[in-house]
Amino acid sequence: MGFGSYDESEQQNREQDSNMDESSAVNVHENDHKGEITFDSDASSDELIAKLGEMKDDETEDES
Repeated sequence: MGFGSYDESEQQNREQDSNMDESSAVNVHENDHKGEITFDSDASSDELIAKLGEMKDDETEDES
């Protein structure tokens, strides 16, 4: 192969890619949502942190 030569199969692949139907493409924004989530709890921050610690302890026991 000399300077400027190319693989013909590579050229054919590029043509096929450019002809791909756009409707089959993935729309990454299809499930985007605008809004806000709030969570109200009667538990204090200390209670929630303690519960998180318990959950982590349970997780490490399950892995043993």
